[in-house]
Amino acid sequence: MDEERIGLFIDYENLAIGARDDLGIQFDFKPVAESLAERGRVVVRRAYADWSSFSVDRQMLADNQVELIEIPQRRGRVRKNAADIKMAVDAVELAFERDYVTTFVVCTGDSDFTPLVQKLRELNKRVIGVGLKASTSAMLPPACDEFLFYERLSGVELPKRKKPTTRPDRKTDREDKEDKEDKEDNDRAKPQATDDVVSLVTTTLAGLQQSTDGSVRSSSLKRALLRKDPTFSETDWGFRGFGELIRHLASNSIVALNEEGAKGDPIVDFPGDDAHKTEFRLLVDAIGTGNAQPLSGLKDQMRKRQTGFNERHLGYSGFLRFVQAANARGVVDLKWNDEAGDYMVSVAD
Repeated sequence: MDEERIGLFIDYENLAIGARDDLGIQFDFKPVAESLAERGRVVVRRAYADWSSFSVDRQMLADNQVELIEIPQRRGRVRKNAADIKMAVDAVELAFERDYVTTFVVCTGDSDFTPLVQKLRELNKRVIGVGLKASTSAMLPPACDEFLFYERLSGVELPKRKKPTTRPDRKTDREDKEDKEDKEDNDRAKPQATDDVVSLVTTTLAGLQQSTDGSVRSSSLKRALLRKDPTFSETDWGFRGFGELIRHLASNSIVALNEEGAKGDPIVDFPGDDAHKTEFRLLVDAIGTGNAQPLSGLKDQMRKRQTGFNERHLGYSGFLRFVQAANARGVVDLKWNDEAGDYMVSVAD
Protein backbone atom coordinates (compact mmCIF):
# COMPACT_ATOMS: atom_id res chain seq x y z
CA MET A 1 0.00 0.00 0.00
CA ASP A 2 1.23 3.47 -0.87
CA GLU A 3 -0.69 5.35 1.84
CA GLU A 4 0.94 6.22 5.13
CA ARG A 5 -0.06 4.13 8.16
CA ILE A 6 -0.04 6.33 11.24
CA GLY A 7 0.40 5.61 14.93
CA LEU A 8 -0.97 8.44 17.09
CA PHE A 9 0.24 9.01 20.67
CA ILE A 10 -1.24 11.86 22.72
CA ASP A 11 0.22 13.36 25.88
CA TYR A 12 -3.28 14.52 26.75
CA GLU A 13 -2.52 16.50 29.88
CA ASN A 14 0.00 18.63 27.97
CA LEU A 15 -2.44 19.47 25.17
CA ALA A 16 -5.58 19.92 27.27
CA ILE A 17 -3.99 22.19 29.86
CA GLY A 18 -2.16 24.13 27.14
CA ALA A 19 -5.38 24.70 25.19
CA ARG A 20 -7.14 25.88 28.33
CA ASP A 21 -4.37 28.13 29.70
CA ASP A 22 -2.78 29.43 26.49
CA LEU A 23 -5.76 29.62 24.13
CA GLY A 24 -8.71 29.85 26.50
CA ILE A 25 -10.53 26.95 24.81
CA GLN A 26 -11.26 23.30 25.46
CA PHE A 27 -9.12 20.88 23.47
CA ASP A 28 -10.98 19.34 20.53
CA PHE A 29 -9.56 16.21 18.92
CA LYS A 30 -11.45 16.60 15.64
CA PRO A 31 -9.05 19.13 13.98
CA VAL A 32 -6.14 16.78 14.73
CA ALA A 33 -8.02 13.77 13.34
CA GLU A 34 -8.97 15.61 10.15
CA SER A 35 -5.43 16.87 9.58
CA LEU A 36 -3.99 13.36 9.96
CA ALA A 37 -6.68 11.87 7.70
CA GLU A 38 -5.24 14.03 4.92
CA ARG A 39 -1.82 12.47 5.48
CA GLY A 40 -2.73 8.79 5.74
CA ARG A 41 -4.67 6.09 7.62
CA VAL A 42 -4.48 6.24 11.42
CA VAL A 43 -4.23 2.64 12.62
CA VAL A 44 -3.38 3.31 16.29
CA ARG A 45 -4.87 6.05 18.48
CA ARG A 46 -3.80 6.27 22.12
CA ALA A 47 -4.09 9.06 24.69
CA TYR A 48 -2.30 9.02 28.05
CA ALA A 49 -3.53 10.79 31.20
CA ASP A 50 -5.00 10.43 34.66
CA TRP A 51 -8.55 10.39 33.30
CA SER A 52 -10.13 11.22 36.64
CA SER A 53 -9.01 14.79 35.90
CA PHE A 54 -10.56 14.82 32.40
CA SER A 55 -13.97 13.24 32.85
CA VAL A 56 -15.62 15.52 30.25
CA ASP A 57 -12.98 14.76 27.62
CA ARG A 58 -13.24 10.98 27.87
CA GLN A 59 -16.47 10.73 25.90
CA MET A 60 -15.16 13.06 23.17
CA LEU A 61 -12.08 10.89 22.70
CA ALA A 62 -14.07 7.66 22.85
CA ASP A 63 -16.35 8.98 20.09
CA ASN A 64 -13.20 9.41 17.97
CA GLN A 65 -12.02 5.84 18.61
CA VAL A 66 -9.08 6.90 20.79
CA GLU A 67 -7.84 4.27 23.25
CA LEU A 68 -7.55 5.81 26.72
CA ILE A 69 -4.45 4.68 28.61
CA GLU A 70 -4.92 5.22 32.33
CA ILE A 71 -1.97 6.52 34.33
CA PRO A 72 -2.50 5.69 38.03
CA GLN A 73 -3.09 8.78 40.13
CA ARG A 74 0.03 9.87 41.93
CA ARG A 75 1.38 13.18 43.01
CA GLY A 76 3.57 15.76 41.34
CA ARG A 77 6.44 14.98 39.01
CA VAL A 78 6.19 11.21 39.65
CA ARG A 79 2.81 10.98 37.87
CA LYS A 80 4.05 13.06 34.93
CA ASN A 81 7.13 10.89 34.51
CA ALA A 82 4.96 7.77 34.62
CA ALA A 83 2.85 9.05 31.72
CA ASP A 84 5.90 10.08 29.69
CA ILE A 85 7.67 6.75 30.17
CA LYS A 86 4.58 4.66 29.39
CA MET A 87 3.92 6.61 26.19
CA ALA A 88 7.57 6.36 25.05
CA VAL A 89 7.76 2.63 25.75
CA ASP A 90 4.52 1.94 23.87
CA ALA A 91 5.67 3.97 20.86
CA VAL A 92 9.02 2.19 20.58
CA GLU A 93 7.35 -1.20 21.09
CA LEU A 94 4.92 -0.44 18.26
CA ALA A 95 7.80 0.62 16.00
CA PHE A 96 9.46 -2.80 16.45
CA GLU A 97 6.33 -4.96 16.40
CA ARG A 98 4.36 -3.26 13.59
CA ASP A 99 6.61 -2.65 10.61
CA TYR A 100 3.66 -1.43 8.56
CA VAL A 101 3.32 1.68 10.76
CA THR A 102 5.31 4.20 8.75
CA THR A 103 4.50 7.45 10.56
CA PHE A 104 4.32 8.29 14.25
CA VAL A 105 2.43 11.34 15.48
CA VAL A 106 3.52 12.56 18.91
CA CYS A 107 1.05 15.09 20.33
CA THR A 108 2.91 17.08 22.97
CA GLY A 109 5.03 20.17 23.39
CA ASP A 110 7.24 18.61 26.05
CA SER A 111 10.96 18.52 25.26
CA ASP A 112 11.22 15.28 27.31
CA PHE A 113 9.91 13.47 24.22
CA THR A 114 12.78 14.67 22.00
CA PRO A 115 14.82 11.45 22.58
CA LEU A 116 11.74 9.41 21.61
CA VAL A 117 11.39 11.36 18.36
CA GLN A 118 15.07 10.89 17.58
CA LYS A 119 14.90 7.15 18.26
CA LEU A 120 11.84 6.70 16.03
CA ARG A 121 13.62 8.50 13.20
CA GLU A 122 16.64 6.23 13.72
CA LEU A 123 14.22 3.37 13.14
CA ASN A 124 13.33 4.92 9.76
CA LYS A 125 9.96 6.19 10.91
CA ARG A 126 8.54 9.55 9.87
CA VAL A 127 7.62 11.62 12.93
CA ILE A 128 5.04 14.43 13.06
CA GLY A 129 4.69 16.53 16.19
CA VAL A 130 1.56 18.37 17.32
CA GLY A 131 1.63 20.96 20.07
CA LEU A 132 0.55 24.39 21.28
CA LYS A 133 2.81 27.17 20.02
CA ALA A 134 3.02 28.96 23.38
CA SER A 135 3.83 25.82 25.38
CA THR A 136 5.98 23.85 22.92
CA SER A 137 9.66 23.58 23.74
CA ALA A 138 12.00 25.04 21.12
CA MET A 139 13.90 21.73 21.13
CA LEU A 140 11.02 19.56 19.92
CA PRO A 141 9.97 20.89 16.45
CA PRO A 142 13.48 20.69 14.87
CA ALA A 143 13.70 17.02 15.92
CA CYS A 144 10.53 16.13 13.97
CA ASP A 145 10.02 15.64 10.24
CA GLU A 146 7.03 17.95 10.47
CA PHE A 147 5.50 19.90 13.34
CA LEU A 148 1.90 21.15 13.44
CA PHE A 149 0.84 23.88 15.84
CA TYR A 150 -2.62 23.03 17.13
CA GLU A 151 -3.98 26.57 16.94
CA ARG A 152 -3.14 26.73 13.21
CA LEU A 153 -5.10 23.59 12.32
CA SER A 154 -8.26 23.98 10.27
CA GLY A 155 -11.30 23.82 12.54
CA VAL A 156 -9.69 25.27 15.66
CA GLU A 157 -11.73 28.32 16.64
CA LEU A 158 -9.90 30.80 18.83
CA PRO A 159 -11.86 33.21 21.05
CA LYS A 160 -12.25 36.72 19.64
CA ARG A 161 -11.06 39.78 21.52
CA LYS A 162 -13.76 41.73 23.28
CA LYS A 163 -13.64 45.49 22.92
CA PRO A 164 -14.62 47.63 25.89
CA THR A 165 -17.66 49.85 25.49
CA THR A 166 -16.70 53.56 25.55
CA ARG A 167 -18.18 56.85 24.45
CA PRO A 168 -18.66 56.88 20.67
CA ASP A 169 -17.20 60.38 20.27
CA ARG A 170 -13.70 59.43 21.41
CA LYS A 171 -11.43 56.45 20.88
CA THR A 172 -9.10 55.30 23.63
CA ASP A 173 -5.48 54.37 22.96
CA ARG A 174 -6.45 50.73 23.47
CA GLU A 175 -9.21 50.99 20.84
CA ASP A 176 -6.78 52.60 18.40
CA LYS A 177 -4.37 49.74 18.98
CA GLU A 178 -7.12 47.14 18.50
CA ASP A 179 -8.30 48.83 15.30
CA LYS A 180 -4.73 48.70 14.02
CA GLU A 181 -4.48 45.00 14.96
CA ASP A 182 -7.79 44.28 13.19
CA LYS A 183 -6.47 45.98 10.05
CA GLU A 184 -3.26 43.92 10.25
CA ASP A 185 -5.34 40.76 10.65
CA ASN A 186 -7.32 41.65 7.52
CA ASP A 187 -4.10 42.33 5.61
CA ARG A 188 -2.70 38.98 6.68
CA ALA A 189 -5.90 37.26 5.57
CA LYS A 190 -4.99 38.12 1.96
CA PRO A 191 -2.56 35.53 0.58
CA GLN A 192 0.79 37.23 0.17
CA ALA A 193 4.30 35.83 -0.01
CA THR A 194 6.65 37.80 2.25
CA ASP A 195 10.41 38.10 1.79
CA ASP A 196 10.90 35.28 4.29
CA VAL A 197 8.91 32.66 2.40
CA VAL A 198 10.18 33.82 -1.02
CA SER A 199 13.80 33.53 0.14
CA LEU A 200 13.16 30.15 1.73
CA VAL A 201 11.49 28.73 -1.39
CA THR A 202 13.99 30.11 -3.91
CA THR A 203 17.15 29.15 -2.02
CA THR A 204 15.76 25.67 -1.38
CA LEU A 205 14.85 25.29 -5.05
CA ALA A 206 18.32 26.41 -6.12
CA GLY A 207 19.93 23.93 -3.72
CA LEU A 208 17.79 21.07 -5.00
CA GLN A 209 18.66 21.89 -8.59
CA GLN A 210 22.36 21.75 -7.75
CA SER A 211 22.07 18.35 -6.06
CA THR A 212 19.78 16.73 -8.66
CA ASP A 213 19.45 16.69 -12.44
CA GLY A 214 17.72 20.07 -12.24
CA SER A 215 14.16 18.73 -12.44
CA VAL A 216 12.39 19.49 -9.14
CA ARG A 217 8.77 18.51 -8.53
CA SER A 218 6.52 20.57 -6.29
CA SER A 219 6.19 17.65 -3.85
CA SER A 220 9.98 17.32 -3.58
CA LEU A 221 10.29 21.04 -2.92
CA LYS A 222 7.70 20.86 -0.11
CA ARG A 223 9.52 17.93 1.52
CA ALA A 224 12.82 19.82 1.38
CA LEU A 225 11.20 22.89 2.96
CA LEU A 226 9.92 20.75 5.83
CA ARG A 227 13.39 19.28 6.31
CA LYS A 228 14.73 22.81 6.68
CA ASP A 229 11.86 24.00 8.90
CA PRO A 230 9.49 21.33 10.26
CA THR A 231 7.03 24.06 11.31
CA PHE A 232 6.75 25.41 7.74
CA SER A 233 3.14 25.80 6.64
CA GLU A 234 1.88 27.77 3.65
CA THR A 235 -1.26 28.57 5.65
CA ASP A 236 0.81 31.02 7.73
CA TRP A 237 0.79 33.31 4.68
CA GLY A 238 -2.89 32.77 3.90
CA PHE A 239 -2.55 30.07 1.24
CA ARG A 240 -4.86 27.06 1.35
CA GLY A 241 -2.24 24.68 -0.01
CA PHE A 242 1.34 24.50 -1.24
CA GLY A 243 0.14 24.43 -4.85
CA GLU A 244 -1.59 27.77 -4.35
CA LEU A 245 1.59 29.28 -2.91
CA ILE A 246 3.67 28.01 -5.84
CA ARG A 247 1.16 29.35 -8.36
CA HIS A 248 1.23 32.71 -6.59
CA LEU A 249 5.04 32.82 -6.89
CA ALA A 250 4.79 31.82 -10.55
CA SER A 251 2.31 34.64 -11.25
CA ASN A 252 4.90 37.07 -9.87
CA SER A 253 7.69 35.58 -12.06
CA ILE A 254 9.60 34.29 -9.03
CA VAL A 255 9.34 30.66 -10.21
CA ALA A 256 8.12 28.97 -13.38
CA LEU A 257 5.87 25.88 -13.50
CA ASN A 258 5.84 23.06 -16.02
CA GLU A 259 2.71 20.92 -15.74
CA GLU A 260 4.03 18.01 -17.82
CA GLY A 261 4.30 14.62 -16.15
CA ALA A 262 2.59 13.89 -12.83
CA LYS A 263 -0.78 15.61 -12.62
CA GLY A 264 -1.01 18.08 -9.77
CA ASP A 265 2.74 17.87 -9.12
CA PRO A 266 4.35 20.33 -11.57
CA ILE A 267 8.06 20.81 -12.17
CA VAL A 268 9.21 23.98 -10.42
CA ASP A 269 11.99 25.97 -12.06
CA PHE A 270 13.28 29.51 -12.25
CA PRO A 271 12.12 31.79 -15.06
CA GLY A 272 14.37 32.01 -18.13
CA ASP A 273 17.32 34.37 -18.27
CA ASP A 274 15.16 37.04 -19.88
CA ALA A 275 13.31 37.40 -16.58
CA HIS A 276 16.53 38.70 -14.97
CA LYS A 277 17.34 41.33 -17.60
CA THR A 278 15.80 44.06 -15.46
CA GLU A 279 17.98 43.16 -12.47
CA PHE A 280 21.11 42.88 -14.63
CA ARG A 281 20.42 46.36 -16.07
CA LEU A 282 20.01 47.61 -12.51
CA LEU A 283 23.45 46.20 -11.72
CA VAL A 284 24.95 47.97 -14.75
CA ASP A 285 23.38 51.27 -13.66
CA ALA A 286 24.82 50.85 -10.16
CA ILE A 287 28.33 50.28 -11.56
CA GLY A 288 28.17 53.27 -13.91
CA THR A 289 30.39 54.00 -16.87
CA GLY A 290 33.50 54.96 -14.90
CA ASN A 291 36.03 52.79 -13.13
CA ALA A 292 35.39 49.31 -11.77
CA GLN A 293 33.45 49.26 -8.48
CA PRO A 294 34.11 47.04 -5.45
CA LEU A 295 31.56 44.28 -5.01
CA SER A 296 30.98 45.10 -1.34
CA GLY A 297 29.14 48.37 -2.03
CA LEU A 298 27.17 47.46 -5.13
CA LYS A 299 24.19 45.90 -3.42
CA ASP A 300 23.50 49.08 -1.45
CA GLN A 301 23.73 51.08 -4.68
CA MET A 302 21.20 48.75 -6.32
CA ARG A 303 18.82 49.09 -3.39
CA LYS A 304 18.97 52.87 -3.67
CA ARG A 305 17.68 52.46 -7.21
CA GLN A 306 15.20 49.67 -6.43
CA THR A 307 13.99 49.41 -2.87
CA GLY A 308 13.65 45.83 -1.71
CA PHE A 309 16.06 44.28 -4.22
CA ASN A 310 16.90 40.77 -3.03
CA GLU A 311 18.95 38.34 -5.10
CA ARG A 312 17.48 35.44 -3.16
CA HIS A 313 14.14 36.09 -4.84
CA LEU A 314 15.89 35.20 -8.10
CA GLY A 315 17.24 31.94 -6.73
CA TYR A 316 20.79 33.07 -5.89
CA SER A 317 22.17 32.14 -2.48
CA GLY A 318 24.10 35.40 -2.22
CA PHE A 319 24.94 38.65 -4.02
CA LEU A 320 28.24 37.26 -5.31
CA ARG A 321 26.35 34.42 -7.03
CA PHE A 322 24.09 36.99 -8.71
CA VAL A 323 27.07 38.99 -10.01
CA GLN A 324 28.78 35.79 -11.15
CA ALA A 325 25.64 34.99 -13.18
CA ALA A 326 25.83 38.44 -14.79
CA ASN A 327 29.51 37.82 -15.53
CA ALA A 328 28.73 34.44 -17.12
CA ARG A 329 26.21 36.12 -19.43
CA GLY A 330 28.68 38.81 -20.51
CA VAL A 331 26.86 41.63 -18.72
CA VAL A 332 29.74 42.56 -16.37
CA ASP A 333 33.41 41.72 -15.82
CA LEU A 334 34.24 40.31 -12.40
CA LYS A 335 37.88 40.11 -11.20
CA TRP A 336 39.54 39.64 -7.84
CA ASN A 337 41.85 42.48 -6.70
CA ASP A 338 44.48 41.61 -4.10
CA GLU A 339 45.16 45.25 -3.17
CA ALA A 340 41.52 46.01 -2.56
CA GLY A 341 40.88 42.62 -0.97
CA ASP A 342 37.62 42.48 -2.88
CA TYR A 343 36.11 41.64 -6.22
CA MET A 344 36.06 44.53 -8.68
CA VAL A 345 33.11 44.76 -11.04
CA SER A 346 32.96 46.73 -14.27
CA VAL A 347 30.52 46.93 -17.18
CA ALA A 348 31.47 44.48 -19.93
CA ASP A 349 32.60 45.94 -23.25
